[in-house]
This record gives sequence, structure tokens and C-alpha cells, in this order.
Amino acid sequence: MQVVVGRVAKPHGVRGELTVDVRTDSPEERFVPGAVLVGRARDGATRSLTVASVRPHGGRLLVRFTEVGDRTAAEEVRGLTLLVDTADLPPIDDPDEFYDHELEGLRVELTDGTPVGTVREVLHSPGGELLSVLVGEPGSEREVLVPFVAAIVPRVEIAGGRVVLDPPDGLLDG
Repeated sequence: MQVVVGRVAKPHGVRGELTVDVRTDSPEERFVPGAVLVGRARDGATRSLTVASVRPHGGRLLVRFTEVGDRTAAEEVRGLTLLVDTADLPPIDDPDEFYDHELEGLRVELTDGTPVGTVREVLHSPGGELLSVLVGEPGSEREVLVPFVAAIVPRVEIAGGRVVLDPPDGLLDG
């Protein structure tokens, strides 16, 4: 399984540097010289990219990949989603922290055990993380965005395959 760690936004300069939107809490571990990432295009095609250099730039990273030597080559990788294998991720020591892929697919229940739905994905917004939860019957499901905060999500049980919600009134209403 692979997880997203970034997205190539656009070329920067003429030497093949690229601006990368970071999608990981640990860019200092994922974007280091020598790290090999998988770049996936919208059509599903993939290619390996080896980080040659990296530096911060206005809330993004400027990354040079060994395989991208000039601006023309940089244009060819514009828009790639950057991935790493989950097997390459270090274990998390904090019991209140999770990788996105660990949450996706978990069943969602209320504190009394009432089924709500399934975690579709974790969204990272400027205001904090949100759980995209699919609620309703299969075929007529709808998305509900749930703030991923302890007051609303008091328990996450990865081993038990569930997320427990204590939502405020109206949060799950359609």
C-alpha cells in the first residue's frame, strides 16, 4: 500500500527544480536526498523519483529529483502525486496519532455503538484535520465532514477497526 506525501505543483527555474505541495506531517523524513518516491500521474502511470536536493520555499518545498535535469523534464512531472510505501513508514509512538491510511476504511459508530458509516479519507485543511465519513445506505451514501478533534472523536481503535463519534447536534444531519 502507498500513501500520499506530496504533489508536484509546477517547475521552478530552468534547472529542473519543482515546487511541491507537502501532504505529510514529516517532510524532513520523506524529502531527504537519496529518498526514492513514486510519482503517479492522473492516468495511473508511475515512475520512480530520487530526491537530489530540497529546500523550503514559501510554504512549499523546492525539490530537485535526479531523474529531472531541466525545465522541460520538470514540465513532464507537473501534477504528479508523490507516494511512499506504507512499509517504509516508521511506527508512531504516540497513541493519539495515526497515519491517514490507518483511518481510511474504519467503521464509524456513535458512543452507544450505533453504526454511522465509514471513514473515506482524512482531509488536511488550514483549520485542522477532517474525517470524510460516508453515511447512509450503500448506493445512497453522502459525505459528512467531521472535525478530527477529541471532543467529537473521543476514541480511535485501529485494532478494533472503528472510530467512535460523540457529535454535536446536527453534525450528521443531511
